[in-house]
Amino acid sequence: MNRVVLRAETIHKSFNLGPSSVNILKGISMSAEQGELLSICGPSGAGKSTLLNVLGGLSKPNFGKVFMDGIDIYALSDRDLSRLRGKKIGTVFQFYNLLSDFTALENVIIPAMIQGVNGRGKAKELLSDLGLKDRFNHKPGELSGGEQQRIALARALINEPDILLADEPTGNLDMENTDILFRLIENINRTRGQAIVIVTHNMELAKRTKRVVEIVDGCVVKS
Repeated sequence: MNRVVLRAETIHKSFNLGPSSVNILKGISMSAEQGELLSICGPSGAGKSTLLNVLGGLSKPNFGKVFMDGIDIYALSDRDLSRLRGKKIGTVFQFYNLLSDFTALENVIIPAMIQGVNGRGKAKELLSDLGLKDRFNHKPGELSGGEQQRIALARALINEPDILLADEPTGNLDMENTDILFRLIENINRTRGQAIVIVTHNMELAKRTKRVVEIVDGCVVKS
């Protein structure tokens, strides 16, 4: 049995909207093992992206705990949580979040620099593996959406995280680029052994993962 990389216990999350409070997550528990490729799916507004932000250390739950390799991440100081995120969690966003003034290579290197590591060689290797060997010096505005998302994927992998979290990574891509990106994610899962959690509304993609966690109205209805 593989070790549990990530475990969430009874996660509740609400947001204040004026005088009222809206409950988004209602007691969600789930886990991800080393080397597992799983998807979180459900209708719009079900709480998928909110859950991913909680799992990734970006949004503290109102109640419940998230453990990364047995560490209660929200019991850490802000500095220690930031350090843990940088080392153990890679995140891919739907809208790429690349820095427009930096080249593809520079965008990928930045997380390694934050950790005090010279990641230039590793960044070149990752970009080459993702089919971007001739795009090192191109800025995001000079690249297609599919290329930008592959750069974002390389950036998320530069520090060799234990887990990769991807929020609708194919949401802005056409069918061809969706398939290309997902094949790359499958290959990363198979060859690098990272646990990968993907939020998607695309049920065809979800079926290609090893396990599907389905959320409806802030609750897990299938796992």
